[in-house]
Amino acid sequence: MSNVATRAVTGFFFVVFVIAALWIGMPTTIAFFGLITILGLSEFYQLFNQHKQVAISWQRASVLGALTFGLLSFCSMGWLPPIFLYGLFPLHFAFMLTELWRKQQQPIYNIAITWMGIIYVVIPLYMMVELNHQSSHDMPKAIGMFLLIWTNDTFAYLTGKYFGKTKLFERISPKKTWEGTVGGGILTVIVATLLAFFYNEKQDLYFWMVGAAIVVPCAILGDLLESLIKRNLNLKDTGSILPGHGGILDRFDAALFTAPFYLLWAMIYANLSGQTFLF
Repeated sequence: MSNVATRAVTGFFFVVFVIAALWIGMPTTIAFFGLITILGLSEFYQLFNQHKQVAISWQRASVLGALTFGLLSFCSMGWLPPIFLYGLFPLHFAFMLTELWRKQQQPIYNIAITWMGIIYVVIPLYMMVELNHQSSHDMPKAIGMFLLIWTNDTFAYLTGKYFGKTKLFERISPKKTWEGTVGGGILTVIVATLLAFFYNEKQDLYFWMVGAAIVVPCAILGDLLESLIKRNLNLKDTGSILPGHGGILDRFDAALFTAPFYLLWAMIYANLSGQTFLF
């Protein structure tokens, strides 16, 4: 019970901080997700500390990722001219060149894992910032995305715990079941409906329904993808910064995978409904 209580307390404050960061204003959003970027990258790269063939300087790689997040976010907000985005290319190529002097056994592996961290951690977190920046309704779509993800995760766990019998993907995640997946999906659709009506966005019911249909499989696949990485590296958690939950990536795994698809749907919907969605 002490572990359940620890998870509950940590989860509560995690939810409060995420919602507050998205609700207060864009400077706070960028600062919060910038911090999550740095913590998430450091976790990701340190997963390979004991790997026999990968030798990454997690500090340098995390700085590269943080600079990438900062340039994307600042240019999106108009705080920097768009031309600064072109600085990302020489920045990343310069990082590749450092392998010439590091004299590591597998420089290609080092470059590939470094870029995997950028794609897996930095880009989705930036997309969450961008989604929040483009929201114009009472319920910011980024907050809605997180609410749907948390609903799906919570009720998939509860349904699977009490009713789960049929394994979903036993090789990667033995505890996940089809019953839990269906239970989480049903509750996610219900919450999506409530979001549309409670916030006087009946015209956006279609958006939230499709959004729920995106969140359910993406959240599960995001969890499975992280489980695949951890199993391959023989690790239980990506870190220990969040008591009862593990690391930053353990809490954001579903959101990292969901954000690109959810943002794409938000852009398509905005275009179909005649709204402006600019980067």
